[in-house]
Amino acid sequence: MNDFGPLKSLLDPVVWDRIWKSMHHEEGDRVPIWDYLDNRATYEHFAQPGDDLTQGCVRVYHGLGIDLCRGFGSSFDESTEGVVEDHGEYETTISGQSRWVSRRWINSYEELRQHQVTTVKDEDLQGWVEGIAATQEQFAPHTMYVPGYGCGFHASHSLMGVQMFSLAIYDEPDHLWRIMEAINENCVRFAEAAANAKLAPLFFVGDDVAYKDKLMFSPKFLKESLVKYVGRMCAPLNAAGIKVIFHSDGDITDIVDDLVEVGIAGLNPIEPIAGMDIGYLRKRYGKNLILVGNVDCSQVLPLGSREDVINAVKDCLRSAAPGGGHFIGSSSEIVPATPLENVLTFYEACREHGKYPIRC
Repeated sequence: MNDFGPLKSLLDPVVWDRIWKSMHHEEGDRVPIWDYLDNRATYEHFAQPGDDLTQGCVRVYHGLGIDLCRGFGSSFDESTEGVVEDHGEYETTISGQSRWVSRRWINSYEELRQHQVTTVKDEDLQGWVEGIAATQEQFAPHTMYVPGYGCGFHASHSLMGVQMFSLAIYDEPDHLWRIMEAINENCVRFAEAAANAKLAPLFFVGDDVAYKDKLMFSPKFLKESLVKYVGRMCAPLNAAGIKVIFHSDGDITDIVDDLVEVGIAGLNPIEPIAGMDIGYLRKRYGKNLILVGNVDCSQVLPLGSREDVINAVKDCLRSAAPGGGHFIGSSSEIVPATPLENVLTFYEACREHGKYPIRC
């Protein structure tokens, strides 16, 4: 536990103990809450005049009793309603947050052949580490800010769009693989930086690769690319005693075994509406996976009644929480359409019914 002394010293001992026990499949005082919010009504409920976005979001997470987070949304206000962004891409800032930036599209195979990936600089890695540490300090003492980075798979197909990427798998494999490998090498360097700095006992790797009922690409291709890239991220992190939480929306059942084999220790967000059964995952993987999320954020939380929300929390806790190894949260994030009443009800239910021993 002393390996992560800087972060541990920032956090409330009760919060640290709650997280530490659960991530090691033990029962603390209650099930830790993990989430990501992008909800203006909740922001306005907790934020104070003069707060910048980060300060306001910290108040949100503390007010809701959220123990862990990987970031927060932009919490757009009404003045931006209906505004359409130009095509672009999300770029990770020094603090680990994302921002929308202009993207250089690869529009043709000729551009794909010419495209060169710039190697990340040492000073950029150092700046990223310092930014993460500063953000962790802002979210302390009640919320652990979990650092993270993609493995490069999503970033690769974002360069050209999924359609061209899918065709290039067959038409231009040499150059496509060259680009993917180079991007993954950069991503691994961020994982190594996090491992060397012992930023946190957890690390988040997010790359969406699935629809609601199936994978976006064949299991064979994903095993040769995504799974391998995630494994390269896991290697330095696991060696440093850091557990990797892998995130993909949708149904990724067909590659979970492979991801566990290459070193992931947790899975998020476990979308029930996509067919991801948290009870099945608990029985199949036991102490080999920390299960993160699972309360439906696309139907129940934005559209359900207060009773629906409470029942969903209870069902989730009964299926996954006994024995530890569960961080409860939404099945991806709290979206802008979620009513404030349901947001408050959700986290109140998580705190109330998530106390050990689970009796809901």
